Amino acid sequence: MTPFDESAASPGRPPPPGADPWAQTGLALTLLAIDPRGLRGLWLRARTGPVRDRVMAALAPLAPRKLHPGISDEALTGGLDLSATLATGAMQRHAGLLDHAGPLCLSMAERCPPGLAVRLGQALDTRDGLSLIALDEAAEEGEGLPQALSDRLGLFLALDGFSWSETSDITLPRAAIATAQARLGQVACGAELARLTRVAAELGIASLRAPLVALACARAHAAWRGVDTVEEPDLQIAVALTLAHRATRLPEEAPPSEEAPPEPPPDQNESDADSDQTPPDIPDEMLVDAARAALPPGLLAQLQAARMARAAQGQSGAGARRKSLRRGRPMPSRAGKPGAGARVDVIATLRQAAPWQRVRRQMMPGRAEGRLLLMPADIRIRRYQDQTDRVLIFVVDASGSAALARLAEAKGAVELMLAEAYSKRDHVALITFRGSQADLSLPPTRSLVQAKRRLAGLPGGGATPLASALQVALAAAEQARGHGMAPTLALLTDGRGNIALDGQADRAQAGEEAAQLARAIAQRAIPTLVVDTSLRPKPALRTLSDQMGATMIALPRADARTLSQTLGAALGG
Repeated sequence: MTPFDESAASPGRPPPPGADPWAQTGLALTLLAIDPRGLRGLWLRARTGPVRDRVMAALAPLAPRKLHPGISDEALTGGLDLSATLATGAMQRHAGLLDHAGPLCLSMAERCPPGLAVRLGQALDTRDGLSLIALDEAAEEGEGLPQALSDRLGLFLALDGFSWSETSDITLPRAAIATAQARLGQVACGAELARLTRVAAELGIASLRAPLVALACARAHAAWRGVDTVEEPDLQIAVALTLAHRATRLPEEAPPSEEAPPEPPPDQNESDADSDQTPPDIPDEMLVDAARAALPPGLLAQLQAARMARAAQGQSGAGARRKSLRRGRPMPSRAGKPGAGARVDVIATLRQAAPWQRVRRQMMPGRAEGRLLLMPADIRIRRYQDQTDRVLIFVVDASGSAALARLAEAKGAVELMLAEAYSKRDHVALITFRGSQADLSLPPTRSLVQAKRRLAGLPGGGATPLASALQVALAAAEQARGHGMAPTLALLTDGRGNIALDGQADRAQAGEEAAQLARAIAQRAIPTLVVDTSLRPKPALRTLSDQMGATMIALPRADARTLSQTLGAALGG
């Protein structure tokens, strides 16, 4: 027995959004089967487990073809069939996954590289009969689907809030779906697109694709209910399934008005009253309420954090990518000359030369028939993409009366992030500053034992040599770059620098030197996070942060775990 087609979500009786989340899951899969072209696909946010297996089992009759984030361009879009081309003397091509209609299933979609996301998005826009099921496992905060895909896939489902006991097997009713598909072309709509556009604007959605996929969802639901006109229940379901997860804000509920509606004027005649009997449209606020009811607590904040992390990925310093001729992940070969460490891609070279063999033999009749004729332009060079290691350089203010507390928090945060460094290939360094100068207390390392040993006896108290701290941090970041690592600075201070670089107590000179070093850090494009540890944020530290081009957060009271989580989210790690 299906949990959605015999009760609340059966044709003619749609469930109110949020009334039965698992029934709405089954309904979303049904709508995807009815109109995969209009909805473009499904963003399924769920970790691997039995609950997701139930959803995938329901989608199995659609026979989605599996897709991996590391798929090659040749497997995706097709390419030259080398053996057939050499055998026939004419160019022969084999088809790719995108050449066949039907759904694709992208596993580990949160790891989808930008290039693949763009190609899949273009295919969804231009190729008939193609849809995509993106499995977003989202194991960590800040992960999520690339913008090129999340903007196009109409439906969204989040399964992490379901326990096994709250779910049941889903079976898509094939006969009812076929009937709805036949009716879909007859479903008419009027001003619904304008209403959905207004609702999208209320939710802070800037994409113009969002109202279009919402309208497609409403039409599919109307066809599923067996009617030929889009009505209010269809719009509510469409908003809940296609617009709610895209929201960047939810409008606050307006307080109920205590004033009674005004009395009609006494001279209003019966004819005027009769002319006003047309029932008004249901206001758009009810559709916004449908979006609010469809979101589990905290999901909007998680999706927004993922959007911010993806937007800041280019400036987070998290493992910068660089091209290499020797090692790393293989990239498509390019034309070039061998030598200077470059290696020839034999297969790609043969693919380039094969289509031209007949023409070249006609142009050079003296050549032997059994030989392969190569030209310099045929040569292809292997390329790789190497990802650098990241080093998080903590610059911790160990001066003043609260130094011991701040230092203890920094020690705990470093140890917590070191525990994660084994899987992320991150290094951690620690710079402390107190008294007259700063000191590199912990060079870049991934050794948890060595880090704890170095952190054990760090002292605290004294003046604040902030300029010296920035100087040492800049030197450490430049040295890390020289060793092929991507540095990121995390400065924890209250911003009250009072010691100049020469060791003299001169607050004005110390401030000027700190500003110069901050501008130098910005010029070298070193990603920086400034954490204000004072009880009240200081304007001077805000100015210094702006000069560094840094992200600034106020964190006056936080334990080591909170500090580690905040740094990880802000730095994209």
